[in-house]
Amino acid sequence: MADKSPLIDLQQVTKRYPRKNEDDVVALDNVTLAVGAGDIHGIVGQSGAGKSTLIRCLTALETPTSGTITVAGKNLAGLKEKELRQARRQIGMVFQNANLLDSKTAAGNIAYPLALVGVPKGKRHERVLELLSLVGLAGRGSSYPSQLSGGQRQRVGIARALATNAPVLLCDEPTSALDSVSTHQILQLLQDLRDRLGVTIIVITHEMAVVREICDSVTMLEGGRVVETGRIEDVLADSNSQLSRELVPLPKVEDVRELGGQVATMLHAYFTSRPGVPTGSKVMDIVAAGGADIVGGTFETVGQMQVGRLALAVPKLRVASMRRDLEAAGITVNVKEDENAR
Repeated sequence: MADKSPLIDLQQVTKRYPRKNEDDVVALDNVTLAVGAGDIHGIVGQSGAGKSTLIRCLTALETPTSGTITVAGKNLAGLKEKELRQARRQIGMVFQNANLLDSKTAAGNIAYPLALVGVPKGKRHERVLELLSLVGLAGRGSSYPSQLSGGQRQRVGIARALATNAPVLLCDEPTSALDSVSTHQILQLLQDLRDRLGVTIIVITHEMAVVREICDSVTMLEGGRVVETGRIEDVLADSNSQLSRELVPLPKVEDVRELGGQVATMLHAYFTSRPGVPTGSKVMDIVAAGGADIVGGTFETVGQMQVGRLALAVPKLRVASMRRDLEAAGITVNVKEDENAR
């Protein structure tokens, strides 16, 4: 997208929950984060990392203890109630299980937020038909949630989130309840909506495959703090980063302790390259020349980056030279015993 100015800007956001006779719970700790207009930004982290609190602060359901959250040029913490209600319309919410009203049809669910903001019935009907077509559900407006598949229900949820022309979609684990086929379809829909409408999308997820497939940038939270953030390609280019290795992990393989009658050591090799740079073939040449065996490997193309992860069994006497040759070629190498010791 041409315009990458921050549409969402968090500056030194801290959220504390007081506890009687105990230290405060610090759910967010000095979080600074900018999301450019038209970006799809992933936020990842383990349970308790602060993702849920971040969602509540972004939707102004919680007020930060300190710091500022600016969405579309407005500081949410500084708004009065009426202005806050209007600001909340800038963010459409997509939930894990769609959270549709079972008593309303697909059309009724999509129309609901339009009715709340006073859109006349005739215009509501036109907008609903437009949105049903946009998310690939033309002709299904009279279906109730119980008559729709999980992927179709999520499409209704996305249409509802877009109903009031919100420039931001906040998606909380939007595919974790779906099968792999529906997951891919929903992610492709989100990407298409970004490209067609220019909406900015934040995806809260624990699934790294989701981030790899559609995100332009990513942030990792841990203990309420931002531990890594950046464009996907920049994160992957740093093979030493925790986030890079979680985005494209090593394959799970059994250790090999003997190779050709010799004692062997496991090496883990991490590398990235751009199209046209023959890093992968260099690695293969070095591995073959060193008499090593590839026990398992992962190769992914993410954006413009080609990412490789290899588990190598290396004759113990060749470990030092193998490591030296790989590192000279720009490959990050860890000895398996070293990793176990950390």
